[in-house]
Formats: sequence, structure tokens, C-alpha cells
Amino acid sequence: MHIYEVLKRPIVTEKTTLQADQGRYTFEVDIRANKHEVRQAVEKVFDVNVVSVNIIKMRGKTHRYGPHVSKPHPWKKATVKLAEGQSIGFFEGV
Repeated sequence: MHIYEVLKRPIVTEKTTLQADQGRYTFEVDIRANKHEVRQAVEKVFDVNVVSVNIIKMRGKTHRYGPHVSKPHPWKKATVKLAEGQSIGFFEGV
């Protein structure tokens, strides 16, 4: 898998914005990605040093629209902790 296919988008919520102050950033990643690939992708794309990577697999929640039931695909999110004093610029000021 190419390094630019691993990271899909940053997850910007109230909780992840508060975690960014502590050097933790959350991304939606490819379902096939593992911790080593996420570490390499973040280090290469943002030019930072990654201390740890935590990955969780999110299941698709069932939605009902009258008689119709749909279930979105599962996805993965990764929380990355950076070395002390480093940050990712696009999270600042959000």
C-alpha cells in the first residue's frame, strides 16, 4: 500500500481538539493499514517523530429509514502520539 493511501482524513471533534494540546492526533486510516504503516505515513507526510500509535476498528452502525435498513462499512481510526514539543500545523486554530 502506498504511503499516501494510508491516511484518509483527520478526525476533528471536541475531544480530539483537546487531545491535540497533549500531542495526540486522530486520523481515519485505511482498513488494511497496520500500526507500522500509520507510523511511517505520519512521519513522512508531516515530518514529525511518532512515539506511539493506537488503532481501533469502528463497526458500521445500523440505520433505519422506515422499512429500509442500511449498515455502513466498518472503518479504522488511529490515534498518534508525537514526540515532546512537536505538533501538526493544520490542527491549530480549529
